[in-house]
Amino acid sequence: MTVIVVSGTGTEIGKTVTTAAVAALALAAGRSVAVLKPAQTGVAPGEPGDAEEVTRLAGDGVTTLELARFPEPLAPNTAARRAGMAQVRPFEVAEAAGKLAAGHDLVLIEGAGGLLVHYDDAGATLADAARVLTAPVLVVAPAGLGTLNATALTAEALRARDLTPLGVTVGSWPTAPDLASRCNLADLPKAAGAPLLGAIPEGAGTLTPSDFRARAGGWLGPGLGGAWDSAAFTAAEAPAAREG
Repeated sequence: MTVIVVSGTGTEIGKTVTTAAVAALALAAGRSVAVLKPAQTGVAPGEPGDAEEVTRLAGDGVTTLELARFPEPLAPNTAARRAGMAQVRPFEVAEAAGKLAAGHDLVLIEGAGGLLVHYDDAGATLADAARVLTAPVLVVAPAGLGTLNATALTAEALRARDLTPLGVTVGSWPTAPDLASRCNLADLPKAAGAPLLGAIPEGAGTLTPSDFRARAGGWLGPGLGGAWDSAAFTAAEAPAAREG
């Protein structure tokens, strides 16, 4: 795969840290990596955004490109309209990704919020850009209650557009997982109709960059370049059967 779209079932669930972990493993394997952020919202000019955070965690070898930056933390189309700035169009995302792919082994496109967040007032979404690129989509989901429905809806939206869910990662696995989180490990692949490809531990983004890179292989499965074992992790975290 040359291009992977990283989308979430919502916002603030670990897309950037997941993107950084995938990038770190690809760099460690000797691959050239680029990260494309079509629309960065809620960040002022000159402040580090998600792409810069990926570089900080994964390494300076990552090429980054941000197509637009809007100051208010809103959906990209709303943020652009309120700022009086040009909105991002799917063909622009696809064109930028294509140019990056021509010079890199792997291009990661990190979305804003969930899959169907609008990028322009015509209703274009990250899914539209993925469709132009015929790129697989890595779905990042939270661990706890409610994630199965959101994951199933995201996967259904992908398939309705003839897109392939590459798999699911848990963007922030709790240090003290509750019952729902532990049960969801077995149910997430069923909800997505795609494999569970990793679980990023809570607080991974606060690690030193060297620790982050050293540990990333233990968070992601072979499909993303790591050594994480989905079956073993799920079995180890599974709750005991309820008696009676």
